[in-house]
Amino acid sequence: METLSRRAVNRATLERQLLLSRAKMSAFDAVEHLAGLQAQAPFPPYFGLWSRLEGFRPAELVELLESRRVVRIALMRGTVHLVTAADALAWRPVVQAIYDRDLKQNTLHASALAGLDHDLVAEAARKLLLGGPMPGNALGAELARTWDAPPSSLTHLARGRLPLVQTPPRAIWGKAGQTTYACLDEWVGAPLSPPSPASLIARYLRAFGPATVADVQTWAGITRLGEVASSMDLRRYRDPDGRELLDLPELTVPDEDTPAPPRLLGPFDQMILSYADRTRVISDAYRKRVISHNGLVKGTLLVDGQVCGFWDIKATRKAAVIELSPFEKLAKRTVSALEKSAGELVKWAEEGAETHEVRVHPPA
Repeated sequence: METLSRRAVNRATLERQLLLSRAKMSAFDAVEHLAGLQAQAPFPPYFGLWSRLEGFRPAELVELLESRRVVRIALMRGTVHLVTAADALAWRPVVQAIYDRDLKQNTLHASALAGLDHDLVAEAARKLLLGGPMPGNALGAELARTWDAPPSSLTHLARGRLPLVQTPPRAIWGKAGQTTYACLDEWVGAPLSPPSPASLIARYLRAFGPATVADVQTWAGITRLGEVASSMDLRRYRDPDGRELLDLPELTVPDEDTPAPPRLLGPFDQMILSYADRTRVISDAYRKRVISHNGLVKGTLLVDGQVCGFWDIKATRKAAVIELSPFEKLAKRTVSALEKSAGELVKWAEEGAETHEVRVHPPA
């Protein structure tokens, strides 16, 4: 069994995440290829596509959301992702176990929901949503007319038992919108698919591989995928620590010396969150500086395929400033490349500002 170096694994990750060079593909094709994008907050998917696509404009993703070709829905790890409608229909049944478990264990809501018939509440919520998308608080308030439980807990139950999408104008670039829900199958006009864990594994490997079973399970948030993977026709490697890496047989791994240009990744970028062993892209020490205690993930600086700092934009109507904070001393040409990319990013993100500025802080 071939052993892959850490650098080779890193380059494979960058290639499949469209980070070795910007891709010439549509936003829809990119969302599909990437197995979705992290979307805990409304706008990180836009930054994720900007980092990966040539000439990406926010209006392209807006059109996909408004036409319902892509949706925002809680999927892997119980986290909101932006995915194609077809992937949402296929994947929500596979990860339903996450939500079933949460309804029994959630520290805020489980006790309030323990005595209720969850099927009846979910059925009532679905009927309410047939009348059109509803804000979460309104849905909970309507359910509380029948069931003696806090409205927020009843909304939580509906989110756990039903495949609820967050509908526009939530996450429409340049707009603000409260979280409103609709049932996925009603929203896109198609039924959910039978669960297929093997298909989910294959899509993960195409976007993130080669990877261990533990990596796949960390991304998906479900267990026992090793049993599924063992029955699949997969290519198998070893990493330097002797762990088995899985991959699709038709895919290859780039040479470990393939150049990796400096990049700015968006907040909550999936490169940092989708592996059990995240050291393929970020050291444990740096990860603690990028991810806050409450789970917020900063936009990051990527140099030679590894996270080495973060960035932040501060903007008013008149001025927009992007600040780069590297964790280590960088070569002048690398700093220049990051500054150039940062200048493009701040002009793209804050198009309406009168002035745009890039500031680089000394390593800290």
